[in-house]
Amino acid sequence: MLARFSGASVLIVALLLPAFVLADATSTQLQIDSTNAQIEKLKDEIAQLQGQLNTTTTQKKTLQTAIKELDLQIQKLQKTITLTTTQIGQKDRDISKLSTTISTTSNEISKVEESVGSTLRNLRELDEEPLTNSLLASGSLSDFFDQSVTLGSVRGELQNKIEELSALRADLESNKSSAESRRRELAALKNNLSTQKQGVAAAKGAQTQLLVQTSNQESNYQKLIAQKQIEEAKFEQELLAFERQLGLHVDTSALPSVAPGELAWPLDSVRITQYFGNTDFATKNPQIYSGKGHTGLDLAASTGTRILAARGGVVLGTGNTDLTCPNASFGKWVFVKHDDGLSTLYAHLSVINVSAGQPVDQGEVVGYSGSTGYATGPHLHFGVYASSGSEIASFKSSSCKGKTYTMPVGDPSAYLNPLSYLPTR
Repeated sequence: MLARFSGASVLIVALLLPAFVLADATSTQLQIDSTNAQIEKLKDEIAQLQGQLNTTTTQKKTLQTAIKELDLQIQKLQKTITLTTTQIGQKDRDISKLSTTISTTSNEISKVEESVGSTLRNLRELDEEPLTNSLLASGSLSDFFDQSVTLGSVRGELQNKIEELSALRADLESNKSSAESRRRELAALKNNLSTQKQGVAAAKGAQTQLLVQTSNQESNYQKLIAQKQIEEAKFEQELLAFERQLGLHVDTSALPSVAPGELAWPLDSVRITQYFGNTDFATKNPQIYSGKGHTGLDLAASTGTRILAARGGVVLGTGNTDLTCPNASFGKWVFVKHDDGLSTLYAHLSVINVSAGQPVDQGEVVGYSGSTGYATGPHLHFGVYASSGSEIASFKSSSCKGKTYTMPVGDPSAYLNPLSYLPTR
């Protein structure tokens, strides 16, 4: 005997259920729209701050502009943290909603499976009953035909339930896949939030250090820049002399073909401030570059900007040349060897995020930008080397007596133009 709802019950369910569903859907959609609007607003505010930062970095280097740049970077990073926190909340809600949907779908599958089982048992009983018994039990030919029609209807219902079950299972797998994808996105956002907080700390630390170094005096700031230029010129002479004695040789057969995309950009947002080779700045400052040109790319990167590995590889070493001779060279640096015959350098960092021997993936944060070493403003010096013609070596400093540099060095032919391997802009 099949259970039946009364007409009143069916009417109540038909009237009430859609109202609940509609109210819940409307509330959820309003929340989604509100969050999306907040996210877009934050993105616009971050873009405006980045525009102001770009303007500041092109202005004359003064203490005022340096402090303003750090202020803007701190504001930008704090806005980015708010954005990431909002996106984390959105992902949490997405996952919660998907979890509820998965639970509901699993329950529906159980109900349909139970119904299919019951229908199959009924069909089996009807199919096993002899035709003569069914005819005699019916009492009349009309009842017998009614029962036959019912049997056909049950079979049709069974087919519908099997199709419904198949659709529910497909929905369940799709929702489970979506939930896993959201969980991965959530983990990435939480990791980004952690790195963004480190970036804020780096920018605030740099600001405090700059004010202490200059005693908040413009004249002291200009003296600091002049001293950096003097120390850099001395260092370049020392480095050139040392590299000439190394006897390193580049194995050109081990180098990858020139191909845009062999390496990825080490920054989320790219603006080149000095190119590789005999640039105008390098030519006008032979006392600094020893006539051999600029050995990498300089990329605009306000203090605390995350620096990304250009390709998967192993960290050959990290260091800080300011501990040997302040203001002269790379400052805080990271050197990564890749599997394609190339090695990459990330210099002038404020914070180093990796250690020697550590494997890194492409896009992994290796550090945060700064202005350590010879840098008159925060930026990233990105160098690409032929692995076969470069190494991390130590040599004594003549300008800072009793001190020894340890840093990446290479044969002059080992310094490669990064643009040969980076994606076309």
